[in-house]
Amino acid sequence: MEDILSRFDTSLEGLDKNEVLKRQKEYGLNIIEERKPTPLINLFFSQFVDILIGLLLVAAVASYAIGDIIDAGVILLAVLLNVIMGFIQEYRSQKAVESLKSFIVKTAVVRRNNTVEKINSEELTIGDIIILEEGDKVPADLVLIEGNNLTCDESSLTGESEAVKKESGDNLYMDSNILSGNGIGVVKSIGMKTEIGEIAEVVQQTDEDTPLKVKVGNLGKTLSLIAIAVCIVIFILELFKGIPIVETFMTAVALAVAAIPEGLPAVLTLTLALGMSEMAKSNAIVRKLLSVETLGSCTIICSDKTGTLTENRMTVVDSYYTNEDKTFEIGKLCNNARINNGETIGDQTDGAILKFCQNHNSKLTRVDEIPLDSNRKMMTTIHSLNNENNIVFTKGAPEIILDKCKHIDNNGSIEIIDDIIKETILKKIDEMSANALRVIGFAYKIEDETEPEENLIFTGLLGLTDPPKKDAKKAVSDCIKAGIKVKMITGDHEKTACAIAKDLGILTTGRVITGNELEKLTTEEYLEIADDIQVYARVKPKQKMRIVEALKSSNNIVAMTGDGVNDAPALKKASIGVAMGDGCDVAKESADMILQNNDFATIVKAIEGGRKIYDNIKRFVKFQVSTNVGAILTIIGTSLLSLPLPFNPVQLLWLNIVMDGPPAQTLGIEGAEKDLMQHPPETGDILTRKTLTEILISGIVMAIGTIAMFSYQLSINAGEKKAMTIAFTLFVMYQLFNAYNRKANSQKRSTYLYLAIILSFVLQLLIIYLPQLQIIFRTTPIGLIDWMMILIISFTIIISEKLMNMVIK
Repeated sequence: MEDILSRFDTSLEGLDKNEVLKRQKEYGLNIIEERKPTPLINLFFSQFVDILIGLLLVAAVASYAIGDIIDAGVILLAVLLNVIMGFIQEYRSQKAVESLKSFIVKTAVVRRNNTVEKINSEELTIGDIIILEEGDKVPADLVLIEGNNLTCDESSLTGESEAVKKESGDNLYMDSNILSGNGIGVVKSIGMKTEIGEIAEVVQQTDEDTPLKVKVGNLGKTLSLIAIAVCIVIFILELFKGIPIVETFMTAVALAVAAIPEGLPAVLTLTLALGMSEMAKSNAIVRKLLSVETLGSCTIICSDKTGTLTENRMTVVDSYYTNEDKTFEIGKLCNNARINNGETIGDQTDGAILKFCQNHNSKLTRVDEIPLDSNRKMMTTIHSLNNENNIVFTKGAPEIILDKCKHIDNNGSIEIIDDIIKETILKKIDEMSANALRVIGFAYKIEDETEPEENLIFTGLLGLTDPPKKDAKKAVSDCIKAGIKVKMITGDHEKTACAIAKDLGILTTGRVITGNELEKLTTEEYLEIADDIQVYARVKPKQKMRIVEALKSSNNIVAMTGDGVNDAPALKKASIGVAMGDGCDVAKESADMILQNNDFATIVKAIEGGRKIYDNIKRFVKFQVSTNVGAILTIIGTSLLSLPLPFNPVQLLWLNIVMDGPPAQTLGIEGAEKDLMQHPPETGDILTRKTLTEILISGIVMAIGTIAMFSYQLSINAGEKKAMTIAFTLFVMYQLFNAYNRKANSQKRSTYLYLAIILSFVLQLLIIYLPQLQIIFRTTPIGLIDWMMILIISFTIIISEKLMNMVIK
C-alpha cells in the first residue's frame, strides 16, 4: 500500500486543499475535452468547398444560361444530395464524442485532509483518495489500495461481460461499475489521460477519405479540366472561322455541359443509396454512403471469434469423470447462473454447466463464496453440509484445479493422485483443448484448517464449446476464393482459438500470435510478419488499433469488428469499422457498418454487395466517359477538318441527357457478375490502363463513324440540316449500343437497362419526326436507307467491344 501511495505522493488521509488546487492547475480538470463542434450552418456550407461540386455549379449556371432549366435543376439536385450526405456523415462523427462524454461520472466520494466528502467528479486530481462501494461507478482511472471482495464490470470498456475480481495494486477504469464489495483507490489518471479519454482523442480525429471518394474526386477533376480545355480550344477555332461570337459561345458552353460528368454524382448517389437499402435487408446497416463501395475493395477482414464466427452459446459436449455424481453436484451448486422459463441468465460458461447439471437433486445451502478472477482462474463456494461441517466446491482452469488436488474421488473411493493418474488427467485435458473445447475442472473437500482452495479432491472435467455459426465455414471459404484474407482476433486461449480457426479454414499455413507476444514486438518486427499472422489469441481490445494500422500500412483495405468502447479507436482507424448490433453506442457511432445479427456471413454478404456496386460504378463511369471522349473527339475532328459542327447546342444538351439519364441510371442497378466472388478485390483506380484504352478506342470509333457519316452527307449535298440530323441520331445510337455493351454478365436479366434503351430510342424518334420538336432541335425527317446506314455504323461499337475483349486482357 505504501508503495502505491508514494507513487502518487499522497497518503490515506488524502490531499489537503492547497495541494488539490496546485495539482488541478498542473493536471487540469477531470473532463473529456472535445474539439469545439463546428456550427451546423458552417458544417453544411463547408460541403460546397469541393472542386467537383464547384464545377457542377458552373455547369448548372451554364445550362440555365442557355435555357436548359431541366438540366440545371437535375445538376443542382445532384449537388444537394451530395452536400446533404457529407453533412450527415460529419454530424454523426461529432455525435460519437458526445456518446463518450456520457461516461463521465457526475460525483465522487473522496477523502481529503482526512475528511470524507462527496464532490463533483470534474474536481478530481492525481493522488485523490476515492472511496468505492457496491453500485458506484469509477470516476477516473484508479489504482486499488484496499479491496474487500471487490468485483467490477468493465464491459463498457472491454466488451467482456464477466465480473472482474480486483485486488490491491490492480487498475480500475473510468465508468466501470462496482458489482460487489468495497475498496479504496488512488487516482492515477484523469480526463483525457484516462483510457476513455485516449479513446475520445482517436474518435475525434478527422475521418480518412474512403478509396471511392479519392478515386471519384480525381476522376471528376481530370475529366472536367480536359473538358474545359477542349471548350476553350473549340471556342477559339470557331471564332477564327468567322462564326458569330454568340453562337460560338453557346456551342462551347453546351459542349462543356455535355463533357463535364455532372451526372456522375447523381448516379453514384443513387447506386450507393440503393446498395445501402439492399444491405439493410441482409442485417448490415451501412452508416456512411461511400463505405458501401469500400466494402467491395476489402482485402482483409479482422473478425472477433465469439458471437461473430461462433454462436456465443456455450454447450457441454465432452466429459471425463472420476466421480460423475459429485461432478454434477459441484457443477450445479458452484454456479451463479440461473434458468428462468427455459432461458439461461448469467455467465455463458456457468449457464452451460448449469443446464448440463440441473437435474442433480442436491439442495445444500451456500454460506460463502470466493468469486472467479483472472489471477486464480477458479470459483469456490462453501455450503453447509450439517450442523458441524461445511463442504467446499471448486471449479476452474483444469491445470490449476489439478495442481490444487492431492486426492481423487474414484466413485466414492478417495485415492492419492500419483504421477500415472496425473498424467492420465493432463492427457485428457490436452485432448479436449485440441478439439477446440474450453475445459473446466471440478474438485471438492470437507472444510478443514487449510485454505479453502488447497488440498482438494478431484472429480472430473467438462469440455464446452461455442460452436461455429452454421454459415461461418462457407463464408470464410467464399472470402478466400474472393482473394480476401480472414484473420481471427480473440481473447480466448491460443489452443482453443487455433482449433476453431482450423475448423473454419482460417488457420492454414499462417502464424498464430498471442497478445503478450505482440506486445514484445517492435513495430519493424511486427510489420515483417503481420501479413502471415492468421490468428491473434489473448488479444486486448486496445491492441486491435495496432493491428489495423500495421495492415493498412501495407496498402490493405481492412475491415475490423468490435463492440466495446475500447474497440472504438480500431473501428475508427479501420477502412471499414464493423460494430455489433448489441455493442455499445460509442462503437456504433465510430463504425461504418453495424451488423444487426452479429454474423460473420453478413459481412461477406455486404462485401459481395459492395463489389456489385463497385462494378456498377465502373460500368456507368465507363459508359459516360467513353461518350464524353467520343463527343469531344467528334467536335475537335470536325473543327480540324474545317467542317461545320455536327451538333447544335440544343442537340449537345440532348446527348448530355441521354448520357446522364435512363441508360446511365439503370447501369447503376445492374445485377451481380457471375464470377463476382471468384476474383481478388480491386483496389486500384476506377479508370485502369486497360479501361482507359477501351474508353479511348470506343471514343475514337464513335468519333470516326460520326465524322465520316456527317462528311459523306455533306459531300452528296444532302443539306447541312439533314447531315446534322443523321450525325446527331448516329451519335445517340452509338450511346444506346454503348450502354448495351456495359451490361452485366449476370444471371439477372437487365430489364431496366433494356427499357431505358427503348425509352431513349422512342424519344429520339419523336425529336426527328414530331414537328414541334423538329423546330426546337432543328432536325428533319430521315429515310429508311439513312436508318439502315445509322444502325450498321453504330453497331460497330458492339463489334469493337467484342474485339477489344479478345485482344486486351
